[in-house]
Amino acid sequence: MDKAGIKFLISKNIPITCSYKDASVLKKLKLNVVQELKYLKKSPFLSGSIEGIPARHGYDLMAKIMGNVMGFFIKLPHQKSIYISADTIYTPEVDRVLKNLLPEISVLACGTAQMDLLKPILMTKEDIIKFVKNAPKKVIANHMEALNHCPLTRKKLFSELEKNQLSGKVIIPEDGETMLF
Repeated sequence: MDKAGIKFLISKNIPITCSYKDASVLKKLKLNVVQELKYLKKSPFLSGSIEGIPARHGYDLMAKIMGNVMGFFIKLPHQKSIYISADTIYTPEVDRVLKNLLPEISVLACGTAQMDLLKPILMTKEDIIKFVKNAPKKVIANHMEALNHCPLTRKKLFSELEKNQLSGKVIIPEDGETMLF
């Protein structure tokens, strides 16, 4: 989170649900942490449930440098279930969510981010295609074109999806675009 994001969250007193590994740091920043999640444990959330999903922000050494991340699987009554991948590579835990929890909407960081050194810190194009193939329903591609270390553009992603006959399964929103489901 950047300083502007932290300031916004504090000024609006936004309730924060986060990993138990991040809670103490966020509390020190004066954020309103209301719920701490453990990995793979379903917890109450609003009138439904939320489960913290292990995520890895990079391959090999990069994952250690990038630190803790957690995805979320959210299920609310009378709503579509949603999986928010977080900044992750394709892992057995990601695969388990797609194949066992069967999210109706998956939000995936698709920028193929990479720093100047070492391996990528997000899924490669090949892993994004694998994710979309394994996702049971719609995928929303996010985390694109906002940072200089995310080289996969919306146009390039759409082209890859078309090549693999998957473009109808993925929504690639513009910055600030609103979607209703």
